[in-house]
Amino acid sequence: MPAPAALTPADELARNSTVRFPNESADYRRARESLLAAEIDLRRHIERVAEQRRALPPGGEITKAYRFDGERGSASFADLFGDKQTLIVYTYMFGPQRQRPCSMCTSLLSAWEGEALDVEQRVALAVVARSPIDRLVAFKAERGWRNLKLYSDVTGEFSRDHHAVTPEGGDDAGLHVFTRRDGRIRHFWSGEMGSANADAGQDPRGAPDLMPLWTILDVTPEGRGTDWYPKLEYGR
Repeated sequence: MPAPAALTPADELARNSTVRFPNESADYRRARESLLAAEIDLRRHIERVAEQRRALPPGGEITKAYRFDGERGSASFADLFGDKQTLIVYTYMFGPQRQRPCSMCTSLLSAWEGEALDVEQRVALAVVARSPIDRLVAFKAERGWRNLKLYSDVTGEFSRDHHAVTPEGGDDAGLHVFTRRDGRIRHFWSGEMGSANADAGQDPRGAPDLMPLWTILDVTPEGRGTDWYPKLEYGR
């Protein structure tokens, strides 16, 4: 296998940019060129981490017979794969003890709603919560979601095994990836970043950050902020 080609230094690539904007100062262009080099380095690091993730050895085999209530009836864990070999499961913070679902989870899923059909060209995507399916379907209709597939973890066993239930019985969100190869279903990867491994003064977000909301706000001078939260409803 040939060795990978050497990468051009990021600062050299940044200097190749011919993009300029009206009335920008020389100070702005110098700072922007430095930032562009950092963005190129970030892109490369994201690629390296994704390659490292794809190279993980096989995870633990799923041996329990998890059952779910779906919009089309009872479903096994294997049923969630459909005709795909990889399954993404998002554990949604909408347990039966909640009057309303988590607004942060809902913000994320509302963004994924528009991407779900594209995602499902390659892999299966399922949203699992502990509320009864009728309750999940009612909120799906309220939110105007059409493409996300929702499932109720009636017994809570899957949720407990995959860290979606707190010691106090509350909900915790999670992102999990499973594979089906040679007739065996295995865990592949789950997000494990949280408050226990957060940097001081920063939000304990995961990496990669899968919320388009944060990606958008990160390119603004205001940034993400610390004194607000997504809402389930906004006055019009």
